[in-house]
Amino acid sequence: MKFIKTFTLIVLFLSSNNLGAQNLKPYILAAKSDASLEEISTVVKTNLTEAGLDVIGEYSPAKDDNRIVLIVTSDELKNAVKISGGLSGFASVLRVGLTIENDLVNISYTNPIYWGNAYYRNDYENVQAFYIAVTEKITSALSSVGEIQNLQFGSKDGIKEKSLKKYRYMIGMEKFDDVAKLNEFESYEEAVNIIDENLINSDDLIYSIEFPEEKLKLYGIAIGGEKGEEHFLPIIDILTPQHTAFLPYELLIVDKKVVMLHGRFRIAVSFPDLTMMTFSKIMSTPGDINEVLKGYTQ
Repeated sequence: MKFIKTFTLIVLFLSSNNLGAQNLKPYILAAKSDASLEEISTVVKTNLTEAGLDVIGEYSPAKDDNRIVLIVTSDELKNAVKISGGLSGFASVLRVGLTIENDLVNISYTNPIYWGNAYYRNDYENVQAFYIAVTEKITSALSSVGEIQNLQFGSKDGIKEKSLKKYRYMIGMEKFDDVAKLNEFESYEEAVNIIDENLINSDDLIYSIEFPEEKLKLYGIAIGGEKGEEHFLPIIDILTPQHTAFLPYELLIVDKKVVMLHGRFRIAVSFPDLTMMTFSKIMSTPGDINEVLKGYTQ
């Protein structure tokens, strides 16, 4: 029985992702369940932990009671960051989205192969083995939480690996490494101390993960306020399955600098099929997010 289950998981994994042979999409719908959101959340957290993944954060984006995001990391993700350093700190976590849609709970997650290519770009081949391993772990963890779907979504046609490595929404817009600088300090330690102090009592801090030797620390932060998640998420998350695992947004300490992925990259790569008309409705959102996150660095 163990062999049959393992073989089935491998077939599901290969058919869904095909290790990059087909176009990639930002999310994977793992399963659907008729259990309650709270029940599914408990089961998913247990399964993720038993599969060797660490759940380091949880929240309801846009304060929506129909959504829960679980933030996970693993030895594979952390080892990949240690190899590349720098902006690869943004790739140190994956996100699992639980969403009530049509009276069922959709269990989805950020597609590791898609985000690995988008964030590591030409260095992805150096960490590909880690991404294959973590994909197998998360596929296994979510294989018994409901009716299995294992379907990529988030883009009708998907994006080729080669294009994803140099992704930008359109000519003139930012790529992955066109980050927005939030602040710069005298030392890495000063940056950590000030941001930690600003966030220690804040409900907006969803998680943090640190790589002291690489002088990297990533923070996942809920964006509140009238221009925050409650404003922009309903405008851009308009298709089903919903892109719940898009959030939270992040800031990253890289040595003495504090940066965020530019909104015109981070939002676009999460919603690559959105039209310019839809994006025009959130034209100020990249700047609004920048302003919120910058406030935590002062």
